[in-house]
Amino acid sequence: MHGFLLAFALILPLGPQNTFVLTQAATQKRWRCVLPIVITAALSDTALIVLAIGGVSLIVLAIPFLRLVLSAAGVLFLAYMGFKTWTADSRAGEANGSAASWTPARKIRHSLTVSLLNPHAIMDTIVVIGGGAAVYGTMSDRWTYAAAATLVSWVWFFGLSLAGRIVYRAARSDAARRTLDRASAILMWLIAAGYAWQLGRSVVS
Repeated sequence: MHGFLLAFALILPLGPQNTFVLTQAATQKRWRCVLPIVITAALSDTALIVLAIGGVSLIVLAIPFLRLVLSAAGVLFLAYMGFKTWTADSRAGEANGSAASWTPARKIRHSLTVSLLNPHAIMDTIVVIGGGAAVYGTMSDRWTYAAAATLVSWVWFFGLSLAGRIVYRAARSDAARRTLDRASAILMWLIAAGYAWQLGRSVVS
């Protein structure tokens, strides 16, 4: 229950990873076209959780400066991803204003980018989930906790892709999809602003 609730609380906010899964599901004509993205995102989270439980979290927690660097990088990453999402339609005329025509390889690469190169995703997984494992004295308890957290990721991303199909039916026009992209970009910028404010407070204190 601890692993389930903690992972759910961390994965719920719509950051770059969730937004990419949702928008891709909302722009694909068939649900199976979004499966490479869903599986890549879930496998990426699984890898981060395994690394965290395996001991990487102890290194990050022991170096406060590294946490500050990851936080600052996270702000820049979210700001950049927001910009890319906002301008996606103007850069991709061959894709009819969206990423719907991306090849599976490109979808997987982008999913890996928003999953593994997002410093705040690393912080959430390595520091929070990895730190939570420290309360368990045996490896069997730790891996049970990790399995619960991993299950949340798999269920969440598949559920998010199905939710995207509902959005697809309501957003068939290019204008509606551009609105969805811009809403996603604004959300990422707001999250980046919140992280920047928290970072500023931690530096001052």
